[in-house]
Amino acid sequence: MKDILAKIVEYDDIVIHRHKNPDPDALGSQLGLRAILRANFPNKSIAAVGFDEPSLGFLGSMDQLSDTDFKGKLVIVTDTANTPRIDDERYQTGEFLIKIDHHPNDDAYGDLLAVDTGASSASEIIANFAFDNGLSVSDEAARLLYAGIVGDTGRFLYPATTAKTLYTAAKLAEASFDRSGLMREMDSFDMKIARLQGYVYENLEISSQGVARIFITQALMKKHGITDSETSAIVSAPGKIREIQTWAIFVEQADGHYRVRMRSKEAKINEIAKLHAGGGHPLASGANSYSTAENDEIFQQLINNLVAFKK
Repeated sequence: MKDILAKIVEYDDIVIHRHKNPDPDALGSQLGLRAILRANFPNKSIAAVGFDEPSLGFLGSMDQLSDTDFKGKLVIVTDTANTPRIDDERYQTGEFLIKIDHHPNDDAYGDLLAVDTGASSASEIIANFAFDNGLSVSDEAARLLYAGIVGDTGRFLYPATTAKTLYTAAKLAEASFDRSGLMREMDSFDMKIARLQGYVYENLEISSQGVARIFITQALMKKHGITDSETSAIVSAPGKIREIQTWAIFVEQADGHYRVRMRSKEAKINEIAKLHAGGGHPLASGANSYSTAENDEIFQQLINNLVAFKK
């Protein structure tokens, strides 16, 4: 992290990226780092780029840059495991690339890497980067990083939540921002999402071993006026059912293939995701399926995996 700070000091122009289809940690770490750098280095040009996700607009918005604005700049990518997932491919035209992440480092891209798989979130890493190096953390930066930690820990429910995670969150909570209002915003959704969640509970297929799956088709999304990114709001829903230990949400894409969001309470599933053009955390991964046969294969692999885990 000292080397990363040295590079930040060295460059006057910095662009920060994160992954496509952003979640609170992707935006929290990206925009939180932007806020920290702008506060501590007011004479530098600090920008954050990528798609503006409407459902997370309360966290902040992206900067607009031209293609020439990337040349000669320091590029930092947060919360992104591999290069295909980086939002805005113009990161490749920067001069020096830094990766800051907490996913398994299967794609060790970048000129300088800070990857901590023991951290709950990229936001936790960014927060401690600031604290450990004596950088001031503004109220806005604290709000964003706190949101990122809460998002990736499921409100401190998931196993990746450590004593260090709680300590870091407590330090961020000392800042002056509406923590309760932020939590309400993160926990709220529109009626169309509520109806989709009802559909999930009504139509879950659950195996006798405790593995569940649900298909969210293009027709269903159009019926409820829901975008692909908005389906992320129901990913945790099956896990609230005691009988379910592992589950997969199959979301049909416009081209006909399925984006598969996989979750597990205890049995590790990321190796299964890697078999299907994906990857991620041991208990929270994503994959891709290109046929109904592959959908069934993934489901059976999850069942076999859970059975083996229980032995």
